[in-house]
Amino acid sequence: MSAPKKVVVFDYGFGNVRSAERALARTGAEVEITRDFDTAMNADGLLVPGVGAFAACMQGLRAARGDWIIDRRLSGGRPVMGICVGMQILFARGIEHGVETEGMDEWPGSVEPLQADIVPHMGWNTVEAPAGSELFAGLDADARFYFVHSYAVHEWTLETANPTMRAPLVTWATHGKPFVAAVENGALWATQFHPEKSGDAGAQLLTNWIGTL
Repeated sequence: MSAPKKVVVFDYGFGNVRSAERALARTGAEVEITRDFDTAMNADGLLVPGVGAFAACMQGLRAARGDWIIDRRLSGGRPVMGICVGMQILFARGIEHGVETEGMDEWPGSVEPLQADIVPHMGWNTVEAPAGSELFAGLDADARFYFVHSYAVHEWTLETANPTMRAPLVTWATHGKPFVAAVENGALWATQFHPEKSGDAGAQLLTNWIGTL
């Protein structure tokens, strides 16, 4: 029997770290909440949660050297997963109340206010996952996930020109206008929704991620 995968929930002050820890532990992973540099670098998987404002999350992430850790892990092909604002900060910029904040720029694009009659988008919603998705493997097309957000990415612009590289897989959801609900891009995966609050469907999704580590 193989040893359990070691996963770090990165604790930079902006995220539901305890609920993420519990959800990951249920997959059989060995989970630690920490901002320790070496522990985060050496884990099989790094989970980056996020709640609140884009600018505040970026400030907290940089203060904890999380941006450097994420970049170094990805440079070495080491898995990272972002959740909610932990996904949003992976994009080039966030625009809140007319103020633009620089993000991680792992992906091009802007996180902007949702274009819907009711904001925030709070509650359960379905998603449209692409063929070949590993993140949503084993899940029905009508599986529902729990969202809480007022901002999202409405356009996906990254294309992979190199035919030897697998193009990113982008999952969409709709609240008013379609927005990016999840991305699978090599070692970097992310979800706009909260898998740790999404019941059996979220548990399956986290199990899928752990299975790739």
